[in-house]
Amino acid sequence: MGTKRKHKKRAGQPARSSKPVNEKKVAAQVSTLAEPLCAAEGFELVHVEFQREASGRILRLYIDKPGGINLDDCVGVSRQIGDILDVNLEELGPYSLEVTSPGPRRPLAKHQDFDKFKGHRAKITTRRALNGQKNFTGILLGISGEQVNLQIGEENILIPYQDISKARLSE
Repeated sequence: MGTKRKHKKRAGQPARSSKPVNEKKVAAQVSTLAEPLCAAEGFELVHVEFQREASGRILRLYIDKPGGINLDDCVGVSRQIGDILDVNLEELGPYSLEVTSPGPRRPLAKHQDFDKFKGHRAKITTRRALNGQKNFTGILLGISGEQVNLQIGEENILIPYQDISKARLSE
């Protein structure tokens, strides 16, 4: 089970621009800023998500370390990355920051994740239909070049990495 630390933008900060934001671009910028911090603290930055939810915009960082993380780990990273983002991404506008463990439904975002979790059950969603479907659940057989190999029943499916919109371990 993952632990979470939620952090709202601090009151009293100057008003931010409300122009549309490219979520993928923001997630990439945050990854670039958070990666050195996580590495210095002995954590792996597993994944960054920035998306609109019912409660508003959420910036979610998944962190991990051997043996797992605890609430104090999440709190420490949240405080530090919150300050870094306040300085480097002023134009972001209001959002909630969550720092959490990846948990049992760990996101699979990096190429190496698909080999690291070979033999585990995974759910993959694609941007476009492959053989008439977009959702696949099966056993990860790894990644070869730019193709993720997933065993579904007796059949092996090759999914182009660039077509994956979301992938995570499944229980």
